Amino acid sequence: MFGRTLPSYTKQGAFISVAYSFKIFIVGREGVMEFLLANHPLDCPICDQGGECDLQDQSMRYGSDRTRFHEITGKRAVENKDLGPLVKTSMNRCIQCTRCVRFANEVAGVEELGTTGRGNDMQIGMYVEKMMDSELSGNIVDLCPVGALTSKPYAYHARPWELKSTESIDVLDAVGSNIRVDSRGVQVMRIQPRTNDDVNEEWISDKTRYAYDGLRFQRLTTPLIKQGDRFVSSSWEDALNAISEGLTTSGAKGDEIQGVAGHLADTEAMVALKDFINRLGSDNLSLDQPLGNQPPVHGVDVRSNYLFNSTIPGVEKADAILLIGTNPRHEAAVLNSRIRKSWMHTGLEVGLIGERADTAYGYDYIGDTVKALSDFVAGKGLFVQKFKSAKNPMIIVGSALAEHPDGQVMLNELARFVEINKAKLLRPEWNGFSILQRVILIFV
Repeated sequence: MFGRTLPSYTKQGAFISVAYSFKIFIVGREGVMEFLLANHPLDCPICDQGGECDLQDQSMRYGSDRTRFHEITGKRAVENKDLGPLVKTSMNRCIQCTRCVRFANEVAGVEELGTTGRGNDMQIGMYVEKMMDSELSGNIVDLCPVGALTSKPYAYHARPWELKSTESIDVLDAVGSNIRVDSRGVQVMRIQPRTNDDVNEEWISDKTRYAYDGLRFQRLTTPLIKQGDRFVSSSWEDALNAISEGLTTSGAKGDEIQGVAGHLADTEAMVALKDFINRLGSDNLSLDQPLGNQPPVHGVDVRSNYLFNSTIPGVEKADAILLIGTNPRHEAAVLNSRIRKSWMHTGLEVGLIGERADTAYGYDYIGDTVKALSDFVAGKGLFVQKFKSAKNPMIIVGSALAEHPDGQVMLNELARFVEINKAKLLRPEWNGFSILQRVILIFV
């Protein structure tokens, strides 16, 4: 029975039914596009979204060549909103999809964007006019399917077909967000996120997105030597000779000379600096951070002592997180959005030891002293019970602990706590002890 072929008229009827359904689908799409374009301005030639506009693509594919709407009063006009120095608005183009509103409320955790009015009078903006205060605000530019929200620093600088895209990794925080660098010639024009569900999903922080300005403006590209009250450009050979003469004149010897490496220095540059300082008879080396001239308190001999062992996707598996000496909203904004997502959709409990911070999610504040940590290790407080009853507990230790004068003592306390609770914190499938660095550290 099941092996019999269908009668020819049944096949033909099915074919006609599918074709008719597809025609209805196309006509429906065309009608929706007609509604969307009824009030949309004809800004395509001058719109900064041109060439990568979702509405433009859909209109070319499903739109009609004419419209049946002819408003006597003309198209609706909406006043532009001032969202700050990063996001440029042209609200006449807005199709009220509310993607930006949902992102601000659900992902960024700043409930500032919303809709007011009804029908033809509906507008998207701030309830109280102010700047959008979010470290993830630039992502609404990527979400906007039209040219209503665009990048203010990038506006009218380039078109997408002029740019060459290069896949890269962000080095401005310790998350390692996947990014795409768009350049024209040798000049970086903008930075966009690359989707990677294991790291940054499809978001990047504003620091990552707009830091490329530092490659063009107020950047030191040549060595400067001070002559009188002014700095004069020079060659590297003259600059190094000036350093040598300065050291000779001042009479500095041995460890009176210090070499300081910045956060963005590469390994080769750090090795060269170390060799240079050693040749001058000094072993005084430091990182550009508090206690940078001392070895890290957590040690670097064992990789798990300085890695985020739980992994970033592991944040969503945790049902209790203890933050110690960190403000992930500013130090790792993308990671913070992961914690917020888990906090919103699961029963995640969060505790904080350190300075109070606006993390965009609720947490139990334990304290900001060594005693607060000692009480937690000793089992005192309400959050300890929540933490011990969790199936996948997680501890996230920030850089502030390593920079604290009592950092070594506090880390020893934590090590003792982890050892006592290793049945839950250190399992083959789960490592709940993680170090969140403020920057990507390069050990030489």
